[in-house]
Amino acid sequence: MSLHYKPMLAKSAEAPFTSKDWIFEVKWDGIRAIGYVNHELNIRSRNDKELQNNFPELEELKNLARNVVLDGEIVVMKEGKADFQTLLERSRTTSRPDIKYSARTNPATYVIFDILEKDGKPLINLPLLERKQLLKENVREGKHTALSMFVEDEGQAYYEAALKKGVEGIVAKKKNSSYQPGVRSSNWLKIKKILSCDCVIFGFTKGQGSRQETFGALILGLYDKNIPVYVGKVGTGFSQDNMKDLLEAFEKIKTEEKTLQNVSIQEEITWLEPEFVCEIVYQSVTKENKLRAPRFRSLRLDKTPSECTLDQITQESLKQYASKRVFSVTPEPKAERKQGEVLIFVVQEHHARRLHYDLRLEKEGVLKSWAVPKGIPEKSGDKRLAMQVEDHPYEYSKFEGTIPQGQYGAGTVKIWDKGSYEPKSWGEDKIEFTLKGERLQGKYALVKFKKSKGNAWLLLKMKD
Repeated sequence: MSLHYKPMLAKSAEAPFTSKDWIFEVKWDGIRAIGYVNHELNIRSRNDKELQNNFPELEELKNLARNVVLDGEIVVMKEGKADFQTLLERSRTTSRPDIKYSARTNPATYVIFDILEKDGKPLINLPLLERKQLLKENVREGKHTALSMFVEDEGQAYYEAALKKGVEGIVAKKKNSSYQPGVRSSNWLKIKKILSCDCVIFGFTKGQGSRQETFGALILGLYDKNIPVYVGKVGTGFSQDNMKDLLEAFEKIKTEEKTLQNVSIQEEITWLEPEFVCEIVYQSVTKENKLRAPRFRSLRLDKTPSECTLDQITQESLKQYASKRVFSVTPEPKAERKQGEVLIFVVQEHHARRLHYDLRLEKEGVLKSWAVPKGIPEKSGDKRLAMQVEDHPYEYSKFEGTIPQGQYGAGTVKIWDKGSYEPKSWGEDKIEFTLKGERLQGKYALVKFKKSKGNAWLLLKMKD
């Protein structure tokens, strides 16, 4: 059995299509992995890293197949959708107790879409549909193992249905195509909905290797109430001529002053006056409002930096909220972003399946939200478990009423406390703030629960 298969890769297609010569399946938002199943199990990433140690629940594959090499994607599913951020956190975990805990709380699934070898015999030269049939005959599904479903011919309808389900896109594959290890082939096409935004260029990193004479990546920011906010860096999408032209233009606006705060990268940065705007295409937005998989498209000389505001991407944060609700049925407010003159907070008493309290803090036009099962601590030193949930729209701060049965969060909601708040710091792992409410007054902190590697936090009442 070979241990050196590299995944076959797909080229990009601009639009979905319908053809009797192709099949179509979901483009999973996960980690690509080749599985070698014999008396031992190896699951290896594109760069040949062993993944099984981080996903011990996939050990079941040894009982579901024998003497095969498989190609698939490791995903973590939450509420019917692949959650890449949780998957990434799991892949970075090194502590054995934390790995075991994550396997229970955020289990992974290996979604298999191809078979490359059986009983030591390579199958890569067989037509795709024949390999699909052999895959079905030689691999059983399990608790953490699934075979990727596909449709024939109807790519346009399948693409539209996939987007409605919240997936990032589809992959089209020629029915008669062979498997080409390590090749980015036009026989496989990925079709995704493209997201884009206009960003301000605040600097660039030092180039390495072939880019030693130009730059490595551009430092990107957007404005939130006239304050620039770091949203990531982009190092792909440039031609060599692009990079030389940009570097020449940057010479006139270099500055010794740091023009963008909270840029947490190790590379050496040359700072620029924020004068240039570029269009960036990206896959999604993280919880920390960073662009995921960004790619440079072009300079936007028709745009001014002041037009590049954070609301271009923060609207994305309400998609999860909207996807869970049918607004013709529930009285809850629709997914719309809004900002007030002062930062507000609200605590809502929520009589759902289990009574809990929802703490919501306004940030960047939405309400960052945590469900607190045992209520908000009111004495210094008290602490409570708080589970971060999806962002809610600003107007939810006024919501009281009954969510109908059958809807997400069904039950009665009423406002328990409300007021304004002042943030002291807002980091990825710790948030400190002062509440000025009708019931709650004083300093609080939210600290991410390290063992969770996910959405569990501790809410603490601090000494004033």
